[in-house]
Amino acid sequence: MIRYLLPILVFSTASANANERWQVLPPTPAPIRAERSGYAKANEINIYYAVYGHGSPVTLLHGGLANADYWGNQIKALAPYHTVIVMDSRGHGRSTRNSQPYGYDLMADDVVALMDFLKVPKTDIVGWSDGGILGLDLAIRHQDRVGRIFAFGANTMTSGVKDDVEKNPIVAAFIERARREYEVYSATPKEYEAFVARIDKMWATEPSWTDAQLKSITSPVLVVDGDHDEAIKREHTEYIAATIPGAGLLILPNVSHFAFLQDPELFNYAILHFLGDR
Repeated sequence: MIRYLLPILVFSTASANANERWQVLPPTPAPIRAERSGYAKANEINIYYAVYGHGSPVTLLHGGLANADYWGNQIKALAPYHTVIVMDSRGHGRSTRNSQPYGYDLMADDVVALMDFLKVPKTDIVGWSDGGILGLDLAIRHQDRVGRIFAFGANTMTSGVKDDVEKNPIVAAFIERARREYEVYSATPKEYEAFVARIDKMWATEPSWTDAQLKSITSPVLVVDGDHDEAIKREHTEYIAATIPGAGLLILPNVSHFAFLQDPELFNYAILHFLGDR
């Protein structure tokens, strides 16, 4: 059943017989051979990117510590309808980093730099966690470069994150997996701890947006989360949707901060519906 509560959209399903998907961290999808991939030299770093499919552009932005491989299930679903662009955020995956401190504004500027490199004037955004934050950052600071924003598992202030999230067993398993993937992909494979320390420093103070900044967003936004998110407080997700003008709220059942892996069919349907492909 889908219920529309304007301006909030809530997605719910009967769950009496549902499996406990939210208690499992499925494997990272295998890399998908891209029609075009490489590195964009911009903002003093090398940004890894890959492009799939044809149609209006959609850029997928992964979460903190992760890489573009995590979007494998979504690439397959979106590529028949869209030009799908994925990238590894600075210092993540195959992308390099420099001595600049991490910040969401800087990382959002990297997205714009890649768009310029690929000659993409405007793109829809699907973002997970840090990627969802980057989508909102783009909507605030680069409104002319983005269309629709599907922001999954994002926060707009540090108080929106649950205490001791890193001690959750699913999150802890993800952090350890991210270490192994970093060692495979990174140009600095022995510097995972230093990388995480620099990301932690950003997370301690960012994002810290005001109501006025959120209210300045003019892009269509769907604020999305799982009903068992280990990281983001439900009331904070609801606050974001209530504050951004005209935003929708979508709560996916029986999934967590890793819904796109746990229930890709439902997650992909939500994206395609929001983008107008369903």
